[in-house]
Amino acid sequence: MLQNQSLIPDIKAIIATAKDKAIRAVDNERTLMYWNIGKRIFEEEQQGKDRADYGTYLIKFLAEQLQPEYGSGFSYRQLNQYRQFYRSFPIVSALRTQLSWTQYKSLLAIDNQDKREFYIAESVKNNWTSRQLERQINSSLYERLLMSTDKESVLAVAKNEKVPSDAREIIKDPMYLEFLGLKREAAYYEKDLEQAIITHLQDFLLELGNGFSFVARQKQIHIEGDEFFVDLVFYNRLLQSFVIIEIKTHKLTHQDIGQLQMYVNYYDRVEKLSYENPTIGILLCASKNGGVVKFTLPENEKNIVASQYELYLPTEKQLLEEVNKELENFREDKSNN
Repeated sequence: MLQNQSLIPDIKAIIATAKDKAIRAVDNERTLMYWNIGKRIFEEEQQGKDRADYGTYLIKFLAEQLQPEYGSGFSYRQLNQYRQFYRSFPIVSALRTQLSWTQYKSLLAIDNQDKREFYIAESVKNNWTSRQLERQINSSLYERLLMSTDKESVLAVAKNEKVPSDAREIIKDPMYLEFLGLKREAAYYEKDLEQAIITHLQDFLLELGNGFSFVARQKQIHIEGDEFFVDLVFYNRLLQSFVIIEIKTHKLTHQDIGQLQMYVNYYDRVEKLSYENPTIGILLCASKNGGVVKFTLPENEKNIVASQYELYLPTEKQLLEEVNKELENFREDKSNN
């Protein structure tokens, strides 16, 4: 009989940690190898820069020589990607060891430098997997946050240069919930959507953003003999505040906003500790009227946010249309102020 029952779990944890470190070390070496190959290709290419087609010829020639011996990782497409990798990240010491080659491949598809830096910072800070990074890029996290606040604040929060002071700096509108697996042609009750969120809680926390942790579901509160149930309660350690989420599968009404305001007031007066910041309320709704939100809440209200949810990721065309529309509205608002 073992004296210490934690021996086996401890050894398993050591093995798992060592395996993870070994995989990361191998991937880092592979990433450096691809960077050095890309650097060497680029240097050689510069020797024949007086020939317009030399770059294409060079990579095709290398693929013909290397692929038969080293496999598909040295095809024309892959070698061209290594060259692009070096061009996009020319300083080898700036490469992040926390990022895998698969993550760098996703980042190479991003042309905008600020946008790429944002995803790098968020990946490292939140320890995103390759799949999580790809999803955040595909769901236009950067653009959605830009719709809520200015570019400088988004980048500063991502790089830990600024602690978010406003819920709108980290909460997206819309939120994409395609990971719930709900069919968009079906009708859902609020409890169905709530259950799906709980089932896919890890993915939902990722969509919510930085610093969120789950506290309660259908939290019961008593107000002078009446019972109320708050759909979801989270806590955000960056904002140091409770975050209440009410789910509405219908179009947002002023009664919905009033209900959420009551829950926020309750948490501020009963649950919040003296050192914590005011409670944030999020109405997660199927659709909303911006005017209803604007005129129901006091001016400059920062702690009640209405965020529309989508059950599927938009097409690239739809994303571009929405982003351009929102950025144009943002420019108009700035010019009118």
